[in-house]
Formats: sequence, C-alpha cells, structure tokens
Amino acid sequence: MIEVTDLQKSFDGVPVLKGISTVFERGKTNLIIGQSGSGKTVFMKCLLGLITPDKGKISYEGRVYSELSPEEQRDLRQEMGMVFQGSALFDSMTVEGNVMFPLDMFTKQSQAEMQDRVDFVLERVNLLDAHKKYPAEISGGMQKRVAIARAIVMNPKYLFCDEPNSGLDPKTAIIIDNLIQEITREYNITTVINTHDMNSVMEIGEKIVFLQHGVKEWEGTHQDIFKTDNKAVSNFVYSSELFKKVRQMYLEERD
Repeated sequence: MIEVTDLQKSFDGVPVLKGISTVFERGKTNLIIGQSGSGKTVFMKCLLGLITPDKGKISYEGRVYSELSPEEQRDLRQEMGMVFQGSALFDSMTVEGNVMFPLDMFTKQSQAEMQDRVDFVLERVNLLDAHKKYPAEISGGMQKRVAIARAIVMNPKYLFCDEPNSGLDPKTAIIIDNLIQEITREYNITTVINTHDMNSVMEIGEKIVFLQHGVKEWEGTHQDIFKTDNKAVSNFVYSSELFKKVRQMYLEERD
C-alpha cells in the first residue's frame, strides 16, 4: 500500500501538484488519469522517488520515503518495478538479456538462479520461445510483455506503468491490461498506472485518481465513474460518443 498525504510540488514558482492525498491499495490496479498538464507525470515521478516533493509525504507500507536514509531509499527503490511508455528495451540485448539485466545489476544470484528466474517470468507473460530474439524482431505487444517481465523479475512490491498501452492496437491493449491485472492480483502488488486509455479505465480501474490542474478532482472505481455527478471527470471520460452510450446503457439498466 502507498499512502500519499498533502503532496505539493512547484517548478520555478509554478505549482504543479497542489496538495494531493490518496491511498493506492495492494492487490489492485490503481489508475491515474487526467488531461495533459494535469500533473500525472510529476505525480508518478514523486511516487518513484525521482522527484522530491516540496511538501507532504509518501509512505510505502508505513515507510515514509523522505525519512529514510539514502541506503534505505535505495533498498526501497529496488522493491519497485517500472514499465516505461515505450518499453525502453535495450536494442543490443536479447529478450533474455533485457529481463536478466536487473538481476545482474542488483543481485548476487548465480547465473543458474538468474536464468531460472528469467525463464519463470517469461513463461508467466506467455513468451516461451522469445529468449534469443532481439526487440526489433518481435511485435510491439511482445515488447510490452518483455517490459512487464523485466519489471517483475525482481519480485517487486510496487509496480508502476506509464501509458502501458501506448502505440498498441485495441486487442493487444486489452491483453496487456489483463496481464497487468492478473500479475497484480497473483503477487499482491501495489500497481499504479498512468494512462489516457479509457478502455483501461473501464476494464481494470479498481481505483482511479483523476487529476485536474494539479488537484485530485475525483477518485473512485470504474463502477463509480458511471454514476458520478462530477462534471470534470464526466467530460474527460465521456468525451467520445461510444463512452456516452455505454454510460447511458448503464444508467438505464439501473433504472
């Protein structure tokens, strides 16, 4: 679980985060949504320890990041897995090499132990025969699965995903969403996803935080979104005719 209390951050005197407080629960897919410039990226970087807030605190299972020693902060960061927007795979490394990289960098495991772990996570993301392939030789969806395998290879307590469906077709995006949700539940991870994908919001949004102009404008579940009276979140989520129809169908079923 991650608890955020009164988080504030400014750049050159311009407020970007304006007192955000929320809780991201373990074993659930927690989504951060909002328009460009809403503060989502800065918020995510604060959660990752890449940006130091001006005020407020972030607590990981009771450990307040700002109160930890540099060594303790380093250890905490090793409990975090990250799936980057563009997958961020090393082109010169095979799939196997990409996934093994964190183990090689941050653990003292033997080659055999690392290989066993790599084999396990690649099987978990349904990439049984891709070990020796290079990123350029596999599809975008497969690259995203490699990125997920690399993110979970260290058995993290916290998984952060930045636009995991960026550049994917709708069918592949659903597969990635389902995989992330399955892994979150299976390993009881605290997963935080920064996304613009409204399909993700509707399908796996077990907790949704909507930011607007650096303020937490709304939070709830994907079921709550259908019945919210908050105009800002409704205008954002139901900007397309498709989602307007979905919401109308939901409201009619309730009646």
